[in-house]
Amino acid sequence: GAVPRPGSGRARAATGVAAAVVTAVLAVVVAGQVKDGTESKAQARAADIDRIRSDAASRSESRPTPNGGAAVPATYEQKMAKKYPLAEKGQASGDFETVGGRDKAPGTGEVRRYRVDVEKGLPLDGVLFATAVHRTLNDERSWAHGGARTFERVSSGAADFVITLASPGTTAAWCAKSELDTTVDNVSCDSAATSRVMINAYRWAQGAQTYGDEMHAYRQMLINHEVGHRLGRDHEGCLKEGALAPVMMQQTKFLTTDGVTCRANPWPFPR
Repeated sequence: GAVPRPGSGRARAATGVAAAVVTAVLAVVVAGQVKDGTESKAQARAADIDRIRSDAASRSESRPTPNGGAAVPATYEQKMAKKYPLAEKGQASGDFETVGGRDKAPGTGEVRRYRVDVEKGLPLDGVLFATAVHRTLNDERSWAHGGARTFERVSSGAADFVITLASPGTTAAWCAKSELDTTVDNVSCDSAATSRVMINAYRWAQGAQTYGDEMHAYRQMLINHEVGHRLGRDHEGCLKEGALAPVMMQQTKFLTTDGVTCRANPWPFPR
């Protein structure tokens, strides 16, 4: 996770996540010398257009129907399983937009209200992010376990904290307000001196080696780990070979501590 900035007495570092503004720019270069004048510019452009269409189709958020009919929207699970193109370094606008609407607290116990902000200019689905946060936090395996608390998403009025999806540069700037350095390993943090729990968009989009292609589980771990800090939890290590990793372990960075290796785990209270 984040490491204390030089000169700070902060011991708590944030978990590994991190990310930044997409650099998905299609550059079509129609080059070249035309041998003997037999290949026309129109033919070259047509070939480039075919390539663009092919690439766009491969990035589609929809799936074709089995009989070749109209495409159907991707499900929540399909979207959460995907990686998304995003540059490892960079900074977006620095301004935030709140995801609109409200998700009621579904459980019992103490109600914790939170807002979801997404940095303007990020090419990521803010509604998907907000949905993932709400479903994850209110899962029985998460911090709502046993009816201890329940989480309500608001878009106006008072909120206990703000879960923020931001580019790596903006994440670093907000974490520095709490004397945390997320530039090491490009991670996320709970900026405890502010209202913001910072989720590094690069990690949200691309994940970490420790989770491989298990993007849904990795994103659940990111949310649970950083909100765990907001709830007062500190980092933990792996205590038993082959056991599930504690959710407060810095799983973006590693799954081994002191020679003992755990298995990736996104939940505070796994079944």
